[in-house]
Amino acid sequence: MELNGVEIEDTYAEAFDLWCARVLVTALNEEWVNIACNIFTGFAVSTIGCDCEAGIDKIISPSETPDNRPGASVLVFAPRAGLGTALMNRVGQCILTCPTTSLFDWLNMEADTYKDKDTGEEKPAIFVTGKNMRYFGDGWEKADSIGERTVWLIPVMEGIFSIEESFKGKKGIGGGNFFILGDELENTLKAATDAVKAIHGIEGVITSFPGGICRSGSKTGSLKYAKFMHASTNHIYCPTLKNKIPDSAVPADVNCVLEIVINGMDLEKIQQATAAGIQAAIQIQGIKKITAGNYGGTLGKHKIFLKDALGL
Repeated sequence: MELNGVEIEDTYAEAFDLWCARVLVTALNEEWVNIACNIFTGFAVSTIGCDCEAGIDKIISPSETPDNRPGASVLVFAPRAGLGTALMNRVGQCILTCPTTSLFDWLNMEADTYKDKDTGEEKPAIFVTGKNMRYFGDGWEKADSIGERTVWLIPVMEGIFSIEESFKGKKGIGGGNFFILGDELENTLKAATDAVKAIHGIEGVITSFPGGICRSGSKTGSLKYAKFMHASTNHIYCPTLKNKIPDSAVPADVNCVLEIVINGMDLEKIQQATAAGIQAAIQIQGIKKITAGNYGGTLGKHKIFLKDALGL
């Protein structure tokens, strides 16, 4: 298959289940919203080595926020058992400490349920982050409400930190991806950057790697260090190895490969983001091929076929 003269390989991205929360950070102005969100989402690129995967989802206007201040929604992805801990730690260190911020649940839907492993009953995934954070107030904290939201007002040296009592979780998907194969670094990086910009126009998805781009790539497991490496370099897509290994998938005219990794609130969102990103990437001269990473089911059960996402 070809689009705009670029080969689109008939393959799929292999993605996996994660849980996600969607929080709303508000602050005095857009500068402090940006500062808070950037700190909150730091070191949150991959659950391989981080407690969560997170990124800014959407800028929210003051007319839409509960406290009528500038805001941004942030998506946080992790296994359900670790999502509450990631929220608590990051809110406590990055939002509570940041001048002028407040924090609200922004999932805007009912929480998904999970089966309790001890009782077997279905329970809603609700994380009482604000209810627990209130203890920082050391007895001077106070419950209040904003509309139908229960919030805790926690005294801090700058004033009051407002945080919603609980945050809902839903089942999401991590690891949607596609690879951009180009003739040189400059062209390929431009294509990847444009792809990320297009993806960010879609609500409900994030690209958590630096600038939304992953240069390292990885495969599940390891050929030489399987005892302690759960992921290792995706050698068949490393241009520097294409003349050194028999199974290289890098064409002769390709000298740079960059991966875009997408997390989404559902499969449809990832498909939309995949299409938007690919369509943007193939507009750049020098892009030779688009493919995706799949690992025989060892990564996850979800398959995002490139041709289906693109409507081919």
